[in-house]
Amino acid sequence: MGNERKVTIIQYPKCSTCKAAVKSLKAKGNEVTLRDINEDTPTVAELKELLRIGGMDLKKLFNTSGEVYRELGLKDKLPAMSEDEKLELLSRHGMLIKRPIVTDGKQVTVGYKEDQYEAAWGNK
Repeated sequence: MGNERKVTIIQYPKCSTCKAAVKSLKAKGNEVTLRDINEDTPTVAELKELLRIGGMDLKKLFNTSGEVYRELGLKDKLPAMSEDEKLELLSRHGMLIKRPIVTDGKQVTVGYKEDQYEAAWGNK
């Protein structure tokens, strides 16, 4: 024992993709902490840190296929928004954030693809 990696998964509990991701993480021997994206939405500072650790572009965090994204008409509005405005929007609407987000404080993955999980979260 003792070689388990502790990861936090920011997810929506009713999301089937998130459930599959949690199952995959646990099967790979990770110790998983669940965090509800709606009840405990990441703050602007947390989002900035996730982007920094993951070396990602901000637009990767948007759930472009979600209902909230469409309701707010973001396809047309996002290009004119500043980075701070986008981060503020994400921090206020958990369902706007692409999920699941997994981090151990050293790396970050967004979304769920088994090959990506094997590379990032498999016990090497």
